[in-house]
Amino acid sequence: MLSPIELVKAAKKEISECDHQTLCKAIDNKAILIDVREPDEYNQGFIANAVNIPRGLIEFAIFDHPGVKPALNDDIGQSPIYLYCKSGGRSALAAQSLQNLGFKNIHSLAGGIQDWEAKGNLVNTERAYSY
Repeated sequence: MLSPIELVKAAKKEISECDHQTLCKAIDNKAILIDVREPDEYNQGFIANAVNIPRGLIEFAIFDHPGVKPALNDDIGQSPIYLYCKSGGRSALAAQSLQNLGFKNIHSLAGGIQDWEAKGNLVNTERAYSY
């Protein structure tokens, strides 16, 4: 049996992690950005243009979320999707799940929003749509 920490470590071996600089470029290129934290965490501060789909719902909501669906079109394998959470664990597990669903261009922000802010990047605190 794996511990939660071991489960995250195993997921990180199978997924693509990105740093904050790569995420900045992706945001500039209008990539899909998903915050997989819970709605109360999201509403305390999120990366601009991120939609909120909590980790526990992502497999069920990814195809129908109004902030994601238009960008997916019919090409789920190619649309780049970037995920983040507080520290990178939940987003790694979510990335692994999306890969298992057939998504091929999935990236998890290493260090999560904590690292994002520590590197001097801003977060949005205006209330936004949450799933």
